[in-house]
Amino acid sequence: MVRVGFHNSHEQVHPSALLAATQLAEQRGFDAAMCSDHWAPWSAHQGHSGFAWTWLGSALATTRLPFGVVNAPGQRYHPAIVAQAAATLAAMYPGRFWVALGSGENMNEHITGDGWLPKPVRDARLVECVEVIRALLDGEEVTHDGLVTVDRAKLWTLPDVKPLLIGPAVSEATAANHARWADGLVTVNQPPETLRRVLGAYRDAGGRGEASLQVHVSFAPSEDEALRLARQQWAGNAIGPPVAWDLDTPEAFDAIADKVGDDVLRTSVLVEHDPRRLAARLVELAEIGFDAVYLHQVATDVVPSDEKHPDATEVRTSPSSSLESFVDMAAEHVLPALKAVRA
Repeated sequence: MVRVGFHNSHEQVHPSALLAATQLAEQRGFDAAMCSDHWAPWSAHQGHSGFAWTWLGSALATTRLPFGVVNAPGQRYHPAIVAQAAATLAAMYPGRFWVALGSGENMNEHITGDGWLPKPVRDARLVECVEVIRALLDGEEVTHDGLVTVDRAKLWTLPDVKPLLIGPAVSEATAANHARWADGLVTVNQPPETLRRVLGAYRDAGGRGEASLQVHVSFAPSEDEALRLARQQWAGNAIGPPVAWDLDTPEAFDAIADKVGDDVLRTSVLVEHDPRRLAARLVELAEIGFDAVYLHQVATDVVPSDEKHPDATEVRTSPSSSLESFVDMAAEHVLPALKAVRA
């Protein structure tokens, strides 16, 4: 059956609230969890950016769920450091950790002061990073001189069960390229016909392992509120690549948010207020051929911080009531429907 996971958006929610929501998700029947790994939020409205790797240690220690993280080695992260971090978590929690390795976004990587490389160069650098990480996880001493440099690196604590290295892709070309090295595929919700092509490109190129789908959902009590929160929280990011790869600040994403129409936004986010209809839409996506579906509640609990200044917002640092209610709703209506789908 399809596994249902809970996605933790570090850009939107305080890490303590995310941890509490994930613990609740496990209690309510979710099978897995994953998280983002960002330096900055996608929008100033989101207001958070907890460090994923610190949080993962707490999450793995306080639940029994398997976890994954989407990471970009090569600029902000040296691949040897990614290998060490992944190896340590995998050694402590065997079989419960995977890392998806991508080419990154300028918003996160520009902090090093290095130039933002063109996509073909970043893709080539990613392949080098994967080779370095795999060799280190195999216990080899690695020296490498290319788009990344490694000098006599060796991991001294190795896991009994190596973490899976997953390929994140939103396009057919990227999915096909990842098939050369990845242990599985993860992508995000797009129109069903696009998802079929992305998944097909990965499989046709010999891609192995499981395919996972992260779905952005804006679920609220009314359609208007669901759309309002989707726009507030995710409109800038809905523009997608290649623009999303190259913008360098949350403010830059906010500047393009007004240019994103509702139709484009609804393509990136499932805007919904009816639990049964949401479940049916998610089942349709899972039936394309995915083994796991990770739910991301975009409509986080954002409230006015000052009635005199209604444009100001305050993101709550306690467990968000919107996340709690979303988990409860999903447990009742979504999980049973998705778990009836054959992986």
